[in-house]
Amino acid sequence: MNDWPQAWSDDNRGNRYGRGSASAQPEGARVMRQVRRGPAAPPGQGYGGVPQQPSYVNGQGHGGYDDDGYDSGYNTGQVYGGGGGGGDDRTGMREPRPAPNWRRRIKVTTITLVTVLLVTSVATYFWADSKLNREVDLSKVIERPEAGEGTNYLIVGSDSRAGMSAEEKKKLHTGSAEGKRTDSMMILHTGSGAPTLISLPRDSNVTIPSFKGSDSGKLYPGTGRQVKLNAAYAEDGPELLVRTVEANTGLHIDHYVEIGFAGFANIVDSVGGVEIDIPQDIKDSKSGADFKKGKQTLNGEEALAFVRTRYALAGSDLDRTKNQQKFLSALANQVATPGTILNPFKLYPTMGAGLDSLIVDKDMGLYDLASMFWAMKGVSGGEGKSMNMPISGNSANGNLQWDTAKVKTLVEQLKNDETVTVSGK
Repeated sequence: MNDWPQAWSDDNRGNRYGRGSASAQPEGARVMRQVRRGPAAPPGQGYGGVPQQPSYVNGQGHGGYDDDGYDSGYNTGQVYGGGGGGGDDRTGMREPRPAPNWRRRIKVTTITLVTVLLVTSVATYFWADSKLNREVDLSKVIERPEAGEGTNYLIVGSDSRAGMSAEEKKKLHTGSAEGKRTDSMMILHTGSGAPTLISLPRDSNVTIPSFKGSDSGKLYPGTGRQVKLNAAYAEDGPELLVRTVEANTGLHIDHYVEIGFAGFANIVDSVGGVEIDIPQDIKDSKSGADFKKGKQTLNGEEALAFVRTRYALAGSDLDRTKNQQKFLSALANQVATPGTILNPFKLYPTMGAGLDSLIVDKDMGLYDLASMFWAMKGVSGGEGKSMNMPISGNSANGNLQWDTAKVKTLVEQLKNDETVTVSGK
């Protein structure tokens, strides 16, 4: 019995390569009977509307089918169907994506970042400007000396306890005295050269000049009354203090900045404390100070105790003013570091704590405030000069007497924005 399809028996295969053949010629592919599915193709076409292909095998029908419908397995190699997915119809491969336009991407990213930075900066400016407490009106100050070169800030630390709870007063060792007095006073001069920071001891002997009441507007003529400098503030507030400083020095004060106890402590805490080198062991029950000599980081409570201490110091108020200068410069340096300025989680709390705590004059702007801090940072970095107002001794009433000749030279150098050569204790 012949197992091979029609015309494919062992006897008529001829010299083909295959079973029992040593011929080098390959035999035709063994075919499987096709199962037709679906509708019949139109005449002249194969299944599914695909044209029939001519056969390479002799004696078979068109398209590779023999008379009985067997497929020979050979065709012309034509690829049926069109290309898909936007590829090449002939190869079936996708077209390569265009190279990214990096120049355009960088440009768009840069514009976006600049826009975000600009919007954030403008919003921050208006937010910060709205928080400034512009309460001091220097236009009420009468008989003012002419302004010189550069800018002079009167920086005041008051013992105000406004807004503090009984627990906070106890914690910060502030006591519960009514009203407020000046605990420290400094003049900061900025100009074309290095900044100069001058402390005005609170026990300085000064003459109260004629002045106009800040609230009443009433004129009080000068009587030659001599008092401690901090008494001027206690008598009629910042305006009389500015009037008294100007009258006793001849130096024009351009801006006024004041901060109270609680505000000072809050600023220190908001920056995470301030590192300072304490030159000696200090223990003072009145201020709450209890420090060992050496470098250490002070929090708000400790910092307030440090700048208020005077009874434990040999030079009393004169030594205290030196500590105040040293600490305020270190604080300004800490605030102006990249770690604070570039960190919004530290910058905004610091700005918020500082701006809420400061009282400034009506003409004070954020630029003026920033200039003041940068100048104090310069003093801390050794670029400027810090000193006490020159003292010649004690007056008849026991107050500290300024050295008149040195003060005159100092004021002239500041007015002309010259390098200060005068020294003070």
